[in-house]
Parts: sequence; C-alpha cells; structure tokens
Amino acid sequence: MTDYIVRATAANNQIRAFAATTRELAEYARMIHNTSPIATAALGRLLTAGSMMGSMMKGEKDILTLQIQCSGPIKGLTVTADANANVKGYVVNPEVMLPPSESGKLDVGKALDLGILNVIKDMGLKEPYVGQTHLVSGEIAEDLTYYYATSEQVPSSVALGVLMNRDNTVKQAGGFIIQLMPFAEEEVITRLEEKISKITSITALLDKDMTPEMILEEILGDFGLEIMETIPTKFQCNCSKERVEKAIVSIGRKDIQEMIDDGKPIEVNCHFCNQHYSFELPELKDILKRSRPNG
Repeated sequence: MTDYIVRATAANNQIRAFAATTRELAEYARMIHNTSPIATAALGRLLTAGSMMGSMMKGEKDILTLQIQCSGPIKGLTVTADANANVKGYVVNPEVMLPPSESGKLDVGKALDLGILNVIKDMGLKEPYVGQTHLVSGEIAEDLTYYYATSEQVPSSVALGVLMNRDNTVKQAGGFIIQLMPFAEEEVITRLEEKISKITSITALLDKDMTPEMILEEILGDFGLEIMETIPTKFQCNCSKERVEKAIVSIGRKDIQEMIDDGKPIEVNCHFCNQHYSFELPELKDILKRSRPNG
C-alpha cells in the first residue's frame, strides 16, 4: 500500500486531525542516504511530520521547511515539503550509532540532544514566516507539539513513529497531528486530553497494522469523526542538472575559471536525494560564458 495522509475533523469542527502512513518514503530515504537505524528513525519521523504539515499549506507553490540544528551526534536534519505532501530530507550524520534507551528503544532524543527547531513557511510573500523553538526532548514529536503551542498558539498533539525490522529496513512509519480549534469547548478539550493520554505509543498502533483511518477512529471515534480527504504523500526531490547548473552559474566567473583551470570534471551532489551531477570541462566553459562577471 502506498503512503498517504488522511485529513479529518471531529466534534463539529472543534478538532482537526491528520494521520499518515509513511513506510515507503521512510524506507526510500533510508536506502538513498544509507542511514543507520537511529538516523532512519529520526529522519522518518521528521519526514512524516513534514508531509502532514506540508499538506496543511494553502498555496500550490507554498514550501515548508523543518530544520533541526542540534548538539547531538546526528548534528542536524532538514526536511522540506510542498502543499501536495511531496517531501524530501536528509540528516547531517547518517551513520550515527548509539546504544538503545533505557526502555530498549532507538534513542533519538540522545542522537539530537540540545538544539533548535526552525519551521520555515515560504508562502510567496516578501519574507518567509519563521518560527523557532528550543528542542524540549529531541524526540521530534514532542518538539513539534511544543512548537505549535508556543509559536502558533495551537494546542496540538503530535505523534510520530518509525518501527524497524531486524534487518534494519523500515517495518512501519507514520503519525498523527491532532489540533484543537480556538472555539473548542472545555468539555471537548478535557475528553480529548483523556483519550490521548491513554494511547501507549504511535508505534504500538502502527505495529498492529493500523491504517491512518483506524488510528483516527481509535482516538476520535467518540467525537463524531469525519474523514475529509485522502492525500497521497511521497519522497520526491525536484533537483535536476539544469537547477544545479544555475547554482554553478551564480557562484561567479572567478570560481568557475578555477574549476576549469584544475582541468578535471566536477561532481555536484544533491543533499536531499544523493543524486550526483557531473560537469565535464566543455560544459564548465559553456557555464563560464553565462556566469556573472564579478564573482
């Protein structure tokens, strides 16, 4: 089954909810970046969050970026998503290895440790919106819950999970974001908090092969759950040789001339999808003709 997101409302629109299954995109990210299990878990969680948060964007050309800068051995993660829930991302140190946490799980919190979460929304305005919060646990879901409460003043519950097979491939991945609308009644808030507190973990739900619809039914079934739409999501990078060429053009004649003087072709690597682009000397000479004179 391919990855998708379900958008829903409950309690007469007092609650809005998103749930996603993202096993395929998390596994694809693991393969192209050759990530360790802990890096797979961290990146899979952030990609899942990015896909759901991207799907919340209104404009066709809106872009969301989730960036974590941290002091832990993973060193940082970046994920970007568009309004169609196409998502891509990478970790700075994909080979990070750590012993399991006290509960025997992958210790994503320790891999990230202290740091900052940036949420950047580029909606085609002069300046993008940037929200920034400190990492509260490094477990990513809790950090996003905190971000929503402090930067957007939207009471939210974020759950993200990646379950690994013994051969270190991704067994299950997914999550949910449940948010209270400003007009939510006190009784609805209390009942929802009670319901969410009873959920052991998102990975436990995923391990039962529960679909996004089943997960939302489990949490919001008593609130008059209404499924609004199903949105496909996938790992997709929009890099191309033409885009990389434009980037080389922009670095200026001096640097391009130095590359030509070296007498060797250059290779440029895309961070997001690990695609390699090679430029031979004749191509570099052609780029030089089009580059800006003062570089």
